[in-house]
Amino acid sequence: MHLGLVLTVLVCCCVQSSNSRKNVLFLVSDDMRPNIGAYEGKEYPAPVSPKMHTPHLNALAKKSLLLERAYVSQALCSPSRTALLSSRRPDTTHVYDLKHYFRLVGGNFTTLPQYFKQNGYRTMGIGKIFHPGMAASGNDDPISWTDPYFHAKDTYGDMKDIWYAVPESKVKREPLQDTILANHAIGVLKEVAPKAKSGEQPFFVAVGFHKPHLPWYFPMRFLDYYPLSSLREPENYYVPKDMPPVAWHNFSNFDAFSDIKKFHFKDVGYINFTFPRELTLELRRAYYCALSYTDSEVGRVIAELDKLGLANNTIISFWGDHGWQLGEHSEWEKHTNFEMATHAPMMVHVPGLTDHGVKSQHLTEFVDLFPTLAEAAELPPIQLCPEDSSKVDLCTEGMSMVPLMKNPNYPNWKTAAFSQYPREVGQNRVMGYSIRTDQYRYTEWPEFQGSPQYQPQWNIEFGAELYDHHIDYQENVNRANDPAYQTVRDELRGKLIAGWRQALPPGYK
Repeated sequence: MHLGLVLTVLVCCCVQSSNSRKNVLFLVSDDMRPNIGAYEGKEYPAPVSPKMHTPHLNALAKKSLLLERAYVSQALCSPSRTALLSSRRPDTTHVYDLKHYFRLVGGNFTTLPQYFKQNGYRTMGIGKIFHPGMAASGNDDPISWTDPYFHAKDTYGDMKDIWYAVPESKVKREPLQDTILANHAIGVLKEVAPKAKSGEQPFFVAVGFHKPHLPWYFPMRFLDYYPLSSLREPENYYVPKDMPPVAWHNFSNFDAFSDIKKFHFKDVGYINFTFPRELTLELRRAYYCALSYTDSEVGRVIAELDKLGLANNTIISFWGDHGWQLGEHSEWEKHTNFEMATHAPMMVHVPGLTDHGVKSQHLTEFVDLFPTLAEAAELPPIQLCPEDSSKVDLCTEGMSMVPLMKNPNYPNWKTAAFSQYPREVGQNRVMGYSIRTDQYRYTEWPEFQGSPQYQPQWNIEFGAELYDHHIDYQENVNRANDPAYQTVRDELRGKLIAGWRQALPPGYK
């Protein structure tokens, strides 16, 4: 071939590659609280001992925008994931449980992967992204993906224990579900790499890991990071003072696991129930191990991205769908409006923009990720939703976080984050609405009218909570009825009722 022709071909290839759109590697973990090593200090969100072993997520955080105070819309898998993937809150999606599909009860909303698909991306779903099943997502919202969806069989699904350290020899013969997912993701990245690198077609590859969701099954080697002698009970292994009963989540389902049932406990899950010390430590250790196992699988997928030469043109986002209580307040699981349940990890790596790491303490919400990834990938911006967006296919109830990548103290930002959780009190349907400001968390539990109104009745209240994070970051004392906080409570109540739109910065509403 003539030298000039060779040079022309090389130049064309280089130009095509440099002008290609950014890919997206979209990583999700189930039930992960922000105790990973990247989150440090007393507010992230409660002390653990020993520190969790998460070297791969720590490394990702060092080259990402790390959202130190990111909050979910609701601390339950399907409502949280639906809110993030549609960029609309539960009172818009009308998804508050695991039994309703937003397209049937909320509207035909364009989802995050669907938007990338509409813009020419190959979108591939692996594992748990939407909550699976026909009821919750029409079997993973097929319209969002260009390729058939992939789920991994859970070879340990018939086991009845709450935790199990799988011997290494058995893991090799029978890989755990998240290992199978990581293996498949690595294969997918190899498949999509050539067209992505040439600029022919970018990809949006979503990988949803199941752990550290119950039950906690993990390779036995992870026990080495957490000697039982190094474990500690939570500092606040008791219910918050003056907590209204409606705030409590009954975790009696723990008693369905064989290794819990054998103790013949009475009143598992009821207010102020606590497990014996050694069992508490074993349960906390099992969660830590499952989380570290997830970290290792995330690391394998990211390592393959690097190996394939895709790192310089691929956005990587990572988030856990909500927090998790490990005995704090005597609570286990999620299902509450406490900080421990609503605060979750989130980070976004954008090559060339976050390479040296950016930390922001601004209050952010999971509905912010959709417009963030769209802007980072240079897709058409997502407009703010109108008051009634039930007939609007594409819009957002969040804000793009790209400005925080450029300035983590960006001044024109929202002043609060909002979460909610439903309860049944006798024959009454109740919705706990929570507002998190820089200093306070205020939660009110009004009666709630379901379909077709989907409206709280603020004048019918079943309880209120007010926690002052400047003096009580673990939320151990409810000050809602403290006369010294009456003015604060009145102000927060007004902001809570006014809603998320009024917390947006001037000019953004």
